[in-house]
Amino acid sequence: RLATSSIEEGPDTLVIKHLYIERRMKPLNLYLMNSDTAEKERVVREYGDAIRDLAAANIFPGDMLFKNFGVTRYGRVIFYDYDEIEYMTDCHFRRIPPAPNPEMELSGEVWYPVARNDVFPEEFGTFLLGDPLVRRVFLQYHRELLDAGFWQHKQQRIRDGYIEDFYPYPVELRFCHRYAARLRRQDAGAP
Repeated sequence: RLATSSIEEGPDTLVIKHLYIERRMKPLNLYLMNSDTAEKERVVREYGDAIRDLAAANIFPGDMLFKNFGVTRYGRVIFYDYDEIEYMTDCHFRRIPPAPNPEMELSGEVWYPVARNDVFPEEFGTFLLGDPLVRRVFLQYHRELLDAGFWQHKQQRIRDGYIEDFYPYPVELRFCHRYAARLRRQDAGAP
């Protein structure tokens, strides 16, 4: 028998004590290669929203490459590589300091000290935004993800105990938008 410690069989029941469920997804990098312009724009926007949602939940994804995100059969963009996640509050988001001279800036070596949890958001674009369309859409909707100040602000809100609302569906599907007329009638006392 397999997994005998996780399964109990009774006369009329089967109890599974521990179960992993996998969701089938297409890696975002492959999905982007085969998408038309409108779909690329949609998933790049949702990719940035997924990163924002993770940050609001005190999760920094670590490796934000497209290959670590997937697109579900319903078109949702989901992060699935949990190998390098960190608590947002454990990260040290920094700006890259100015180079002491032009030669250092052009060299392949860093001219500043880097500690284990140092993160330099301005570098994300170098690795993520090679495709001009992806770059345009990402910068239009999520430019602040490339700024250390955004991440520092999120950290401070978490430390202050603020719990952000984040929704697993688009804004236009919220009840307050889908049923706005009905909700207004109810607020006014109409049936």
